[in-house]
Amino acid sequence: MSLNLNIRGLSPSATLAINERSNLLIAQGKTVYKWGLGQSPFPVPHSVVAALRENAHQKDYLPVCGLRALREAIADFEQRTQGLNRTSEDVMVSPGSKELFFILQLVYYGDLIIPTPSWVSYAPQALIAGRRVTWVPTLFEHGWMLSPENIEQVCGADPDRPRIVILNYPSNPTGSSYCLERLQMLAEVARRYRLVIVSDEIYGMLDYEGRHISIAHYYPEGTIVSTGLSKWCGAGGWRLGCFIFPPQLRKIMNAMAVVASETYTATSAPIQYAAVTAFRPNLEIDDYLIQVRRILHLLARVLFRRFAEAQLKTLMPAGAFYFFVDFERYRDRLKARGIVSALELCKALLDETGVALLPGHDFGRPPEELTARLAFVNFDGAAVLAAARGAGQDHPLDEGFVRRFCPDVLAAADKVGDWLHRL
Repeated sequence: MSLNLNIRGLSPSATLAINERSNLLIAQGKTVYKWGLGQSPFPVPHSVVAALRENAHQKDYLPVCGLRALREAIADFEQRTQGLNRTSEDVMVSPGSKELFFILQLVYYGDLIIPTPSWVSYAPQALIAGRRVTWVPTLFEHGWMLSPENIEQVCGADPDRPRIVILNYPSNPTGSSYCLERLQMLAEVARRYRLVIVSDEIYGMLDYEGRHISIAHYYPEGTIVSTGLSKWCGAGGWRLGCFIFPPQLRKIMNAMAVVASETYTATSAPIQYAAVTAFRPNLEIDDYLIQVRRILHLLARVLFRRFAEAQLKTLMPAGAFYFFVDFERYRDRLKARGIVSALELCKALLDETGVALLPGHDFGRPPEELTARLAFVNFDGAAVLAAARGAGQDHPLDEGFVRRFCPDVLAAADKVGDWLHRL
């Protein structure tokens, strides 16, 4: 029987695939350092868990765009944290922001502009939806960030073509973030070409300095802000995301609501009721974020030094829990072992050291480029969070703290360094 499917050439999500592969190896008794899946290791804050427990009985279908109280809380959250003037009418809630990215591309007939490297699911979603993808390569020297010149090159030849530009910062996979000046310049060129920007700010609250700035400040009429609970609240499996629209893009939001009503109907009721607590003013969550940023910043500094000692090329992240590492210095030695692509590099590392990484190719880079993403999340987030609180806010955390409470993170770095030394 011949079956014509519209996902020819696509594979399961790389991040989910590496997690399943890692779990399979662990089940076989092998030691695996899970640097593949970017899942927050920290627990969901107690007050949010308690709210879920208290609302487990909620069983009714909720409005397609989300519980009114939650949408109000999200709008207020954006006002408090970003100074964005939005109302509940501008917010759409869904079972994960991934769903919203996909529905947007179903209802809006625009090409997708994606800087590389970028998160693994943007482009596959566009291909499933039948949209044209324009990859825009970025440079290490520019912090792997999209530039106004990049957009000019894409849009200049056909300025009236509708387009969606994806910005994600702090970035998955690089941890890099945009400075104020770059955001202002990007906003200017986006306005000139009437682009729709989707600013994926799912890691915004994990900016190490707590200074994340949304591009919606500078291009409010054309920017959709994406966020959710998965990263800053440690609730990836809860599957709650949201888009915050400007009033000028209300037609897009309404069209997306139509599609949502015919597909997932509404987001889980107990999760939505619990999420209200996460987005409302909450001293526990304020402290939680301070400690989480403190821990991640420490780990990033320690790992950055380790990678420099191993002569690996990478950037110091500005937020989140990722490094995007270039193994180019070892190309000749790797080639002598028959390793000439990022995929072969990551396979060899997993087989020989137990360290699970994702090849740069999964993030839109050329297959032959020896880059890989790692997510330094292989530690007990609850224990580390308690230890950081116990140390006191005024007591600086150091590498000794990492050795004591995050030994697997250092072990994975040592495994990679030793493997490279033996090449």
